[in-house]
Amino acid sequence: MEYRQLGKSGLKVPELCFGAGTFGASNEFFKAWSETTQAEADRIVGICIDAGVNFFDTADVYSDGNSEIALGKALAHHQREDVLISTKATFRLGKGPNDVGSSRYHLIQSLERSLKRLGTDYVDVYHLHAFDATTPVEETLNTLDKFVREGKVRYIAVSNFSGWHLMKSLSVSERYGWARYVGQQVYYSLVGRDYEWELMPLALDQGVGALVWSPLGWGRLTGKIRRETGIPKQSRLNSKTVADNGPQVPEEHLYKVVDAIDEIAKETGKTVPQIALNWVLGRPTVSTVIVGARNEEQLRANLGAVGWKLTPEQVQKLDTASEVPLAYPYWHQRQFEERNPRPV
Repeated sequence: MEYRQLGKSGLKVPELCFGAGTFGASNEFFKAWSETTQAEADRIVGICIDAGVNFFDTADVYSDGNSEIALGKALAHHQREDVLISTKATFRLGKGPNDVGSSRYHLIQSLERSLKRLGTDYVDVYHLHAFDATTPVEETLNTLDKFVREGKVRYIAVSNFSGWHLMKSLSVSERYGWARYVGQQVYYSLVGRDYEWELMPLALDQGVGALVWSPLGWGRLTGKIRRETGIPKQSRLNSKTVADNGPQVPEEHLYKVVDAIDEIAKETGKTVPQIALNWVLGRPTVSTVIVGARNEEQLRANLGAVGWKLTPEQVQKLDTASEVPLAYPYWHQRQFEERNPRPV
């Protein structure tokens, strides 16, 4: 397993991170992903650590906190210093007016509850799950800086921010000498390349590492969806809740990408998801790719995405098949690549 720097920080993380969203399923949305038992969670965590995947990602809202509880129990069988834990806050978890957002009140409450559920006294990477436009950026960052100084959080990161959200936050941290975001958890896949338009160039410029979520395009690049057969009955995409709350991908675009992956699968002997994951791992700014698994079989298959590389010709074939028209001003900037070169 290769280890990479998390952005402009001293922390090294494995190129694959295990996403524990499949643990503790307790509502319709997460049950559609998986109903992993605690015994299965324990075994999956053990396999990950044996393979060098010692980084685990969760969030307070995953299954209403039950994902953190299940992950904490699974990690209790291992030395705390041997693993890295990432969790998140911001989304609503409770009915009160202050049970949501990135205010000082909610973040303090959220972190303390997450630590208790995880059974630890610190987390290695603490994410804001989304941008809170109702709380001053200074209040949020000052709170996070105190978490770092108190030793409850090692590094801070964000998720689902726009470019200006992230850049404003980095500027405020620099102004006051506070802890700065070293990572951003982003949606990025062969059927969802919006990350490249603004957030990737910003990450290169500011030293922010990408932690990629849903690298298989919200379950579309598992190898089970084909032009001839469509979406299989067992796919979570048949859940309206899952489909409506995830990225939308035109069918013809999806099939075009899958056709290209199939060609490369024949050349390499690798599976569709292994190729899709490997492509993401080769992109600029990517520090780690978050993979999930319902069971041991899926996990071991995902682990096969590392230890080899696509050829430049294969990468180009995938790039061409997955390219989509750009929004403004990005299509205009592409006309002047001499002064606005693409990230490499």
